[in-house]
Amino acid sequence: MRPPPITRAKPAFVSHSGETGSDYTIYVDGPGPSATPGPCPAVLVMDGDYLFDAAAKAARTLGEAGRIPPAYVIGVGYGAGFGKPGNFRGRDYTPTASPEEPASGGAGRFLDYLEGTLWPELSRRYPLRQAGRVIAGHSLGSLLVLHALFQAKPFFDLALASAPSIWWDNRSILGLVSKLRGRRSSLEARLYLGAGEDESPSMTGDLRLLERQLKARPFKGLRVISEVFPGRDHYDVVPFTMTAGLASLLV
Repeated sequence: MRPPPITRAKPAFVSHSGETGSDYTIYVDGPGPSATPGPCPAVLVMDGDYLFDAAAKAARTLGEAGRIPPAYVIGVGYGAGFGKPGNFRGRDYTPTASPEEPASGGAGRFLDYLEGTLWPELSRRYPLRQAGRVIAGHSLGSLLVLHALFQAKPFFDLALASAPSIWWDNRSILGLVSKLRGRRSSLEARLYLGAGEDESPSMTGDLRLLERQLKARPFKGLRVISEVFPGRDHYDVVPFTMTAGLASLLV
């Protein structure tokens, strides 16, 4: 199994983060010229260098079919492939530090960047709807998605988690969810969870652990949608989770 190729889309701009000290390559696909003008929902997609094409295609197809409103898809990337200098996903998408990744544990600072620097810049450039913000990711990027959703005051209340890396740091994200549930009983949000049937047993097993946890101690107001796609693995499931996830969240 191999990751998808890096997008050929031309970056819209480069964004500097004072929070992380890094530059991010931003890709944007917006509503077509025939779309009704006005504020539109925005979907921030992690690993934008890889996932932007699939997410943008899903949004365009769903929009043309009238299944979702016109939307902006924003890919947040690094302009560099996995494991290459300049790609900091191992730092930015991990909520806790782990010996598996020496620079890990920077999700808090990265989330501060998305909320405090990137979103205001996007709002200046594009007519974005300020309610119903979507954050989407796959694999390690979905770990960041879960971290973003299960905050005391989540900035993103629509979360698309494709094949999330719940395994990270002894499943520490489950502890975050449990701790938040101990402090509050409600969470007005929607969470889409998707994975391929041919994922590794550990990945699908961890996904079931999260589902059971949310069912055993549910948050009032949190709607959870979960799907497994037959015959799909960790990589070729992405177009399916992006399409189904956006259709479920942008209603």
